[in-house]
Amino acid sequence: MDDHNKRVIETALLCAQEPLTVADLTRLFAKDIAAGEIEDALVELQKAWEDKGMELVHIATGWRFQSRLAMREYLDRLTPEKPPKYSRAVMETLAIIAYRQPVTRGEIEEIRGVAVSSNVMKQLEDRGWVEVIGHKETIGRPGLYATTKQFLDDLSLTNLQSLPMLEDAAPMAAAEQLGQAVIEFDPGATVETVVELDENGQPIIQSISEECINEEVVAQIVDDVSSEETSEVVEQVEEVSPESEDQSDEQK
Repeated sequence: MDDHNKRVIETALLCAQEPLTVADLTRLFAKDIAAGEIEDALVELQKAWEDKGMELVHIATGWRFQSRLAMREYLDRLTPEKPPKYSRAVMETLAIIAYRQPVTRGEIEEIRGVAVSSNVMKQLEDRGWVEVIGHKETIGRPGLYATTKQFLDDLSLTNLQSLPMLEDAAPMAAAEQLGQAVIEFDPGATVETVVELDENGQPIIQSISEECINEEVVAQIVDDVSSEETSEVVEQVEEVSPESEDQSDEQK
């Protein structure tokens, strides 16, 4: 493909508000251009932008230009609004869904060893990262959760096979590995709900104050924590809303 046509493709991608597929890019030209030529041009553009602050990436819904992670600290100074940060409870739940999907809420709770707050699931669904794709043929027909294309796009992944490989499949390790992309833990969520299991395996709820883990960009998977999950008393952190906190105080 000649330089003019590559410049057309480059301009379209830079101006597009959403990722563009190869089929979208073929419509740029009056004459028919093979999809293979478009793909070759995209690869050449990727190489041409290797030493720049922007990069051309192939994600689940197509191709797009985006700023490199190294530019983030500078670009953040232009935007007073900070991106949302998520607690460890949200990250662990997201990691389980990502690596074990489709999965029911009960299966998530079994893996984590703790009840999953409705607020946690709502955050993930409102963010567009998970959705119910069906129902399991068992008692109650619980919903089956899976990740969305929006989840892949936000993590700059092409498909689920592009997820980082885990040496340790424990929820906390998976959460750390996902956290290395674009998600941060929330250092401000200090009021948590700890779930302990009694001798009969029933949850005991009580409120405590404990700092969530604040990770900027995690480069490696944390050490094996699976042994902690099999202890007799399981303590895991879950988010609670301010309303829930007030109700807890009234009960006391």
